[in-house]
Amino acid sequence: MNRRIPDSTVRRISHYLRALEVMGVQGTPTVSSEELAQQGGTTAAQVRKDLSHFGSFGKRGLGYSVPELASRLRDILGLTCRWRVVLVGAGRIGSALFEYPHFARRGYDCVAVLDNDPEKIGMSWGPVRIRPVEELELVVDALKVDIAILAVPAEAAQTLAERAVAAGARAILNFAAVQLRVPAHVHVAYVNLVVELEALSFAITQNGKGRRK
Repeated sequence: MNRRIPDSTVRRISHYLRALEVMGVQGTPTVSSEELAQQGGTTAAQVRKDLSHFGSFGKRGLGYSVPELASRLRDILGLTCRWRVVLVGAGRIGSALFEYPHFARRGYDCVAVLDNDPEKIGMSWGPVRIRPVEELELVVDALKVDIAILAVPAEAAQTLAERAVAAGARAILNFAAVQLRVPAHVHVAYVNLVVELEALSFAITQNGKGRRK
């Protein structure tokens, strides 16, 4: 599939999958686009448009088979294989990410943790020992890392991203408050809590509510 799929579509596909998984647990056999739209916070037309990017789904008048559609969406999102992840930064954000149980459940294996704090290097987080950040290239290459997570200060992120990519990482999840410059074939996702909070305060302000007195 060579055409560019909008990021917003991919995010909605992820939401649809979670809704389908809940339905599967509940024993729901089929779901309509209207029902799936309600779970995903969108419209039935948007559900059908999103799915059309990836082929034909369901039957008119019968809806979608919940287990079949869930299986297809897992394939689309790449969740039928395991992904090797290196976490760079063993601070508060890094620690919280490492402890998050759903990463492994969804197929993301944190195979290494790196940091530059001498007091943290050598510590064990479960089966993983924290290694010096100088070993980034070695780790990415030797462990066949697919994704690098950067939970580091903004001033360090660009250099670390370049090193990870040069060693073979194909995607980066960046928690640093900086836009990264990477080759076109490398995919970058950003998580910036301040930006998200600013979007919320903007929405409140635009609705005429303002700050509570």
